[in-house]
Amino acid sequence: MVVTTRTRSPIRSNVGLKAVMAVTGILLVLFLIAHMLGNLKIFTGAVSFNHYAEWLREIGAPLLPSAGFLWLQRVGLLVAVLLHIWAATVLALRARAARPVRYAHRKKVQGSYAARTMRWGGVIILLFVIYHILDLTTGTLNPVGDPARPYANVVADFAPGRWYVTLFYTLAIVALGFHLRHGVFSALRSLGQQTPRGEQRARAVALVFAVALCVGYLVVPFAVLTRLVS
Repeated sequence: MVVTTRTRSPIRSNVGLKAVMAVTGILLVLFLIAHMLGNLKIFTGAVSFNHYAEWLREIGAPLLPSAGFLWLQRVGLLVAVLLHIWAATVLALRARAARPVRYAHRKKVQGSYAARTMRWGGVIILLFVIYHILDLTTGTLNPVGDPARPYANVVADFAPGRWYVTLFYTLAIVALGFHLRHGVFSALRSLGQQTPRGEQRARAVALVFAVALCVGYLVVPFAVLTRLVS
């Protein structure tokens, strides 16, 4: 009798799943940095910001149709997000299955806190991304909703009367900051920063990066809210 054994695909192994999380995480972080820098152009005025938005729509022309590059980017980001969530979920389920016995009195460790932060932060970020697309991409939930007037869309979106939008935006960005802080720290540890001093450096780098990105994103809505940008 011949016994056949099924071999798990390398990408479905723990190492493969961590590699998927790392690659997709890097792609998403690069997008976040580029998107933040683009958002900051709103401080250069309506003409410059609208010109920047138009330039984004025309990247790849005439090979690509208008906004073709943006749609390719959106599809790529969606695939990266789904793969990132899939890999994280599978790894979390495997980790839970590996320790099926729950102790009644178990000291809370930083790992469990980080896991809860990543889990709930991921849910908040996902809900925000859906709202953000309906708001500033399709214009469905935006008071102006005119793709030809992106500056006006942003100003109308974070107007003082719509403080609740700014509040939701802030909550999502803070959740993103926690997510990035843990992700960057884990990545740096995986790259060899596992000594006590190395971990201390990794925590500092992760914290500075997360705070800088959060500030870069939050400065725009609060500038509109306080009428520094109008």
